[in-house]
Amino acid sequence: MDKEVRLEKKLSPVNVWSLALGCIIGWGAFVMPGNTFLGKAGPLGTAIAMGIAALIMIVIAFNYDFMIKRYPVAGGEFTYTQQAFGKKHAFVCSWFLGLSYLAIVPLNGTALALIGRNLMNNVFQIGFHYNVAGYDIYLGEIILAVAALVLFAFLSIRGVRFTGVFQTVLVFALIGGVLVITAAAIIDPDVSFSNLSPGFYPGGSATAGVLAVVAVAPWAFVGFDTIPQAAEEFKFSARKTKFIMVLSILFGAAVYVVLNTVTAAVIPEGYESWTAYIDDMPNLSGLISLPTFHAGYQLLGTAGVVFLGVAVLGAILSGIIGFYMATSRLLYSMAKEKVLPGWFGELHGKYKTPAHAILFVLIVALIAPFFGRTALGWIVDMSSIGAAIGYGYTSLAAFRFAKKENSKGIMVTGIIGVVMALAFIVLLLVPIPVFNCSLGKESYICLGVWIVLGVIFYFTAKKRRPV
Repeated sequence: MDKEVRLEKKLSPVNVWSLALGCIIGWGAFVMPGNTFLGKAGPLGTAIAMGIAALIMIVIAFNYDFMIKRYPVAGGEFTYTQQAFGKKHAFVCSWFLGLSYLAIVPLNGTALALIGRNLMNNVFQIGFHYNVAGYDIYLGEIILAVAALVLFAFLSIRGVRFTGVFQTVLVFALIGGVLVITAAAIIDPDVSFSNLSPGFYPGGSATAGVLAVVAVAPWAFVGFDTIPQAAEEFKFSARKTKFIMVLSILFGAAVYVVLNTVTAAVIPEGYESWTAYIDDMPNLSGLISLPTFHAGYQLLGTAGVVFLGVAVLGAILSGIIGFYMATSRLLYSMAKEKVLPGWFGELHGKYKTPAHAILFVLIVALIAPFFGRTALGWIVDMSSIGAAIGYGYTSLAAFRFAKKENSKGIMVTGIIGVVMALAFIVLLLVPIPVFNCSLGKESYICLGVWIVLGVIFYFTAKKRRPV
């Protein structure tokens, strides 16, 4: 590797904030009000849950900030875990976290087909098609996802300055679309706070519903932790990262709550309440089966759907760019420490980006469109554990270093971060009927396969590693 080639410091605070928020908000933020949040916790319950989840993430962000200041280099959790506990633990952390990041790249790529299916009258459902796990896959949708993944891999290789600016534009498009729909709901005379009654879903315990939504926090907020992956490319002091992370978490929580609240407040004709609408969801099809988008249509007609379409497109594309960056920097840092082959750590001679790592992410991501979103969903659900593991290791590392320095505040946040990470892992792995948020059978199988592959890879790589 050419030691003179280094990652370039080109990212501004706004670029980094956009990186984090673009990774936090994706297609799920626009569909989960209808298929998850309202049916579990209701509008008030979801707002409370997101407030709790954001607070937990902010506490964990303090631990990340503590570690970034000590190790302002690419690699994030891998670097922190290695410095605190050695390469074995660092490998475990990065093996799961890497999948968590990598899986979201094709998840966003294949989400473009959902825009075509739900908002553009199935325009990409052309050519031959087949079915995998109940999901119909069309040639046109495969081509769309592949084209997007290739394009953004190319843009990611061309330089961090360009991708940082483009990411910022996409995130402002996302925020703009959400703000327009929010403003329309505020001024619409048919939308009132009374529409939000009942505040909790009446089908079960309010506390259980709130906790069920809190349990998805590792998935819902994965993205703020991409900031340390790009720490080596900051053109500003690492001291600003705490504010940037907290702001991205708060904006992310606000977007989730606003979209969920607007969805509940805009009740379609023929339904007496949002609960009746949500309960009838299994019997619906077309735009009305997507409550958030149907709310946009009721508020502003076709223009409302367009504004939300722009917002969700910004969310999807910014997610692709953000996780290309995060995953490639993680692989790059692992290669620098000889946990991965040196090929992953080679930088592009002109653009100073980890081009080989980006190409690897692209190659893996290109497999997903051929198997559809159902199968990909099994992997994404399982990989949520990776985010929790990353949070846990970072918090534990922060506690260990804080103890040496007698930094009592970080010792407290470190302990809280570890406890919450373990709680998230338990909720994902242990079937608890009252929460109904544990992994499905297929995700358990994927998790088992990933663990076996990790063991094989670790011991194979260890034999080849120079003493």
